[in-house]
Amino acid sequence: MGKSPLPLPRVPLATYRVQLNKHFRFLDAKRIIDYLNSLGITDLYSSPYLKAREGSLHGYDIVDYGSLNPEVGAMEEYTAMIDELKRYEMGQICDVVPNHMCIVSKENRWWMDVLENGISSPYADYFDIDWNPVQEELANKVLLPILGEQYGEALENQQITLSFEEGEFFVDYHENRFPLRPDTYPSILEHRRDELDKRLANKNPLHLTEFMSIITALKNLPPFTELDLERIQERLREKEVVKRRLARLCSEYPRIGIFIRENLNIFNGSKGQPRSFDLLDSLLMEQSYRLSYWSVATEEINYRRFFDINSLAAIRVEKPEVFDDAHKFLLQLINEGAVTGLRIDHPDGLYNPSEYFEALQQACFTQMMMGHGEEVVAQENLPYGEDYKLTKAKKRYDEMISIDPSVKPFYIIGEKILTKSERMPEEWRIFSTTGYVFLNSLNGIFVETRNAKEFERIYSSFVKEKFEYADLVSKNKKLIMEVAMTSEINTIGRKLSRIAKKTRYMRDFTLNSLIRSIVEAAAHFPVYRSYINGYEVKDRDRQHIEAAVAKAKRRNPAISSSIFDYLRDVLLLKFPDYLSDEDKQEWLDFNNSPAL
Repeated sequence: MGKSPLPLPRVPLATYRVQLNKHFRFLDAKRIIDYLNSLGITDLYSSPYLKAREGSLHGYDIVDYGSLNPEVGAMEEYTAMIDELKRYEMGQICDVVPNHMCIVSKENRWWMDVLENGISSPYADYFDIDWNPVQEELANKVLLPILGEQYGEALENQQITLSFEEGEFFVDYHENRFPLRPDTYPSILEHRRDELDKRLANKNPLHLTEFMSIITALKNLPPFTELDLERIQERLREKEVVKRRLARLCSEYPRIGIFIRENLNIFNGSKGQPRSFDLLDSLLMEQSYRLSYWSVATEEINYRRFFDINSLAAIRVEKPEVFDDAHKFLLQLINEGAVTGLRIDHPDGLYNPSEYFEALQQACFTQMMMGHGEEVVAQENLPYGEDYKLTKAKKRYDEMISIDPSVKPFYIIGEKILTKSERMPEEWRIFSTTGYVFLNSLNGIFVETRNAKEFERIYSSFVKEKFEYADLVSKNKKLIMEVAMTSEINTIGRKLSRIAKKTRYMRDFTLNSLIRSIVEAAAHFPVYRSYINGYEVKDRDRQHIEAAVAKAKRRNPAISSSIFDYLRDVLLLKFPDYLSDEDKQEWLDFNNSPAL
């Protein structure tokens, strides 16, 4: 018996994009499907509809990869839209955001866990955070640049306050809410201990004993810097037990709840009395995060953002566990036939776009085969089970790729902006980009290129300055790096400096000179970024790197040419013989930094 036929990718002929939000929901989209079908539309192209920040109108600020956005509709309404599409044999392309998550929502449980537990959080590695930045006061902390004014002013204006609910303490700033580290709860609970003893000692000693036992348990939690897995699990387990005990105690004996809220009022200070905020200030300094004025992010932020947007933190989807958790629900929708294609937002922000697309194609194909499970396993006469189907589907994918390495089993496109002479990387296992190149060509119909020189003359006359376009581009690239993204450039510079310090030949390269060389080379880079797959540097990337570094070297004679040569060698992975495998991986990580 031959093998069962492989499911083929659905390639759309004509798409129509719908922007889903609270003003246009799943059922609204369902109502126009008949009309779209009559126009010849074959596939609905949906904006992101996983759970986003409350009130989001675009959906790119994801807070939960595991559920639908309730503002767009419930699962029953989503299913109704999908059923209507299937009735007209139409497909659905879903817009996917694998790069970043919104971190200014308490509904982002991954981020909230990081803030509560610091580096010991199971999600600490889900985000691209530098836990050991140059600023010593940020060691094992995350900078949160969310304040609309200087920290001291916001504190003494009582914009930053403490709250207590169901056994948990929080820091509130307008609509933002952040958890307190549980092992810092005793600072609040033990304040005015003598007063509590007076109130409770002769009335209900059992409740007082339980209260003190809770404080002892909190003090004995493994520290938030703990890295041992068993101790981390102990911290995560015990902190929740203690919270429940505290909530139950306050419910059973309200006097303790009253005492806690009195302490909160004291910690929250009195306007016009600066010293009254010392307690809250000290408590905040003990947290796994530091609240700061928004503009501090330019130079000191220690998590990678989506460009310079502080509210969007990059996730490390290159890690298998992050990939799985970020795509589990989406793959379920593919398994059910609800999603027939994917549009990937900003793949250039990924550590390795090629590896991501490969993993995504394999995962999508596997789910397609799982959806056809009976066909896959029927001929094997083996028990019908999910584990077997999964193993069989993965094996079929490997067989398929070995026969035709260029095959693309699922319809995936990437949002990639290409320069005029640039081509989509051939190793990306996707059908194409989202069409910017085509739109540029189409718009060219309305542009008379023969008049370009005359328009340049008119513009130069208007601004009273003559310039070369290439110089203007590099000048403004440097402006962005030096003003809006200083922190990111400094982070990359420190990575390169750590690499250089490992060998005596480059140990004298200063941090500032390395940062300047990066800025100058990036300003003259002819494309968005390079793509290093494994340890292979393709000819296209070699040409871009060599051209950018050579131009930067010519334009900056004051910077030692040896520094530019070193940067070029690192970018081209020209490993010296003495490098260890660990050192080589560090070079590769530097190359694949999405901020480059």
